[in-house]
Amino acid sequence: MSQQKNPLGRTGFETTRLGFGAMELAGSAGATADKAANRLLGSVLDSGINLIDTAPDYGLSEELIGKHLSHRRQEFFLASKCGCLVGREPAFKDGKLEHDFSAENIRAGVEQSLRRLKTDHLDLVQIHSSPSRALVEEQGTVEAMIELRKEGKVRFLGMSSVLPDLADHIEMGVFDVFQLPYSALQPEHEAMITRAAEAGAGTIVRGGVARGATAPDHDDEKDHDFWRGFVRDRRDLWTRAGLDDLLEGLPRMEFMLRFALGHPDLHTTIVGTAKSEHLASNVAAARKGPLPEALRSEARRRIAAAARAR
Repeated sequence: MSQQKNPLGRTGFETTRLGFGAMELAGSAGATADKAANRLLGSVLDSGINLIDTAPDYGLSEELIGKHLSHRRQEFFLASKCGCLVGREPAFKDGKLEHDFSAENIRAGVEQSLRRLKTDHLDLVQIHSSPSRALVEEQGTVEAMIELRKEGKVRFLGMSSVLPDLADHIEMGVFDVFQLPYSALQPEHEAMITRAAEAGAGTIVRGGVARGATAPDHDDEKDHDFWRGFVRDRRDLWTRAGLDDLLEGLPRMEFMLRFALGHPDLHTTIVGTAKSEHLASNVAAARKGPLPEALRSEARRRIAAAARAR
């Protein structure tokens, strides 16, 4: 089934506006979960989605994609991350996992991803966790990525970035794609999405539905402590902004996704789920296109007012 597509910056790839974020596959262990992951991943491609984003940090995600989609590798653009630890479990602190951006670990991580994903190349490898420009330059991170690109193991270079380092990352001029957080309830990077696109880079938005914070079936018990706090804050902002008054029958998650899709410089937004019914709902919502601009503007006004009043 066809979906609307956008050029992903200077990569030349035409990406569907809705991509799939595979982080939710992290805990898919056991025979039953494996079968469910197989069905879900097949449905992702059958729905027309042509970009899948994963990372070594996402548990079994890479292995499951390799196991269940390697025979369909030509059907999708495969993005993963680098800087994730190889050979030992990372510590988790202040919402971030421990990372190593040394040239040796970058190479080890990409080669590990290739084995797990059962492919000979990554379409995109993104530096994970937004390290500072100074750290990246000190560690030789980009040089290692460029070497991997020369060897054909990587096609494009990206950065999963956030403020305050994002401006420096764009100015480096070496990244083909930026992955950025953005949603109605997390609008801080709105202008920077445009800035990245104006620099010729592709833009991948993550968190467009704010980790499902407003969904009625969101299970807080599955969240890490850091993300529990994030979800509580987003729910509180939704309530204080009175956004339920704007829904006019729309489900909250559809409202959130279609709000994000209204950003004119968003090339794709990756939405993750481990449930087939959620995937189907997301696909159906994305096909409706962005919210009317007047509705988006009113939501933005209310959110800004609520944030100022806090």
